[in-house]
Amino acid sequence: MRIEEFDYNLPKSLIAQYPSPRRGESRLMILHRTRGAIEHRNFGELPGYLRSGDLLVMNNTRVLPARLIGRKETGGRVEVLLIPSWNGARGEWEALVRNFGKLKNATRIHFGQGAYGELSGVKGGKGKITFPGGESVEELLGKAGHIPLPPYIKREDEPIDRERYQTVIAEKDGSIAAPTAGLHFAESMIQTLRENGVGVAWITLHIGPGTFTPVKTEKVEEHPMEKEWVEITEQVAGEIEQTKKRGGRVIAVGTTTTRALESFSEREGRVKPGRGHASLFIHPPYPFRVIDGLVTNFHLPKSTLIMLVSAFAGRDFILNAYREAVERKYRFYSYGDAMLIL
Repeated sequence: MRIEEFDYNLPKSLIAQYPSPRRGESRLMILHRTRGAIEHRNFGELPGYLRSGDLLVMNNTRVLPARLIGRKETGGRVEVLLIPSWNGARGEWEALVRNFGKLKNATRIHFGQGAYGELSGVKGGKGKITFPGGESVEELLGKAGHIPLPPYIKREDEPIDRERYQTVIAEKDGSIAAPTAGLHFAESMIQTLRENGVGVAWITLHIGPGTFTPVKTEKVEEHPMEKEWVEITEQVAGEIEQTKKRGGRVIAVGTTTTRALESFSEREGRVKPGRGHASLFIHPPYPFRVIDGLVTNFHLPKSTLIMLVSAFAGRDFILNAYREAVERKYRFYSYGDAMLIL
């Protein structure tokens, strides 16, 4: 397939710059795949579309304040976005670098409050950074790091983002972007779902550059997907298997959860527990083995994420839904409105 087949027009005014005043107050578009129907609801009505015996699976990754803004000793401004070492390694970190200019040798970057790092090997916007100051990286990020908001949010991070760019179940540090479909869920909604007989479980996929790397190949199939760290426990794998056996539906919250589950799936739909890196690129046509429904946000044109939802619901159906969302002035992207595909 060609990348142009996943394009659509979006007015910049519909790109959400801030979250809704409270979690769960976004709008919700319902897509019914089998009959090609679209409904327009509020996110608070989501429990009405899930049945007792269904299983909702979420991503419990936590976004690191991994964006560092500093200055070279010569005074030049530098932005560094750490790529987390999910295997637990410490010492030298890979980083995405902006505004660095030419680099001959390792250069010290000062981030304020006594925090600094030494940057080297910068090429093509990537480099290596070490933190020789003696404190842990977690401590350094805690005092000098910024929440790495995506570039289409045209502002600096603010205190509100420390809370609202995390899901309420976030507990495992490791991502440089939020699993945005999960941002809509308040603790009260999760409790309501459980009271209604809907199971709620979580896996971990630490979101790295691969999730938002633009597709630059003309043919979609030639795009290389970067690896990201996934962990699925035996308990969750068992819950999925039991849900399938009793005829319930597995509803994934977000494209990251979807990729994690499908990456660890076997041909008959069973999910294997374990941990490791996954680089599955889901695009049409893809034979989904695990998920029966998907909660997701509205994604960028030509992105791997819109390709994934197109594989699940059908490209024409998705693009028609996006056009309708534009007409009805839905809010798009990370802090935008949501979609439920059944």
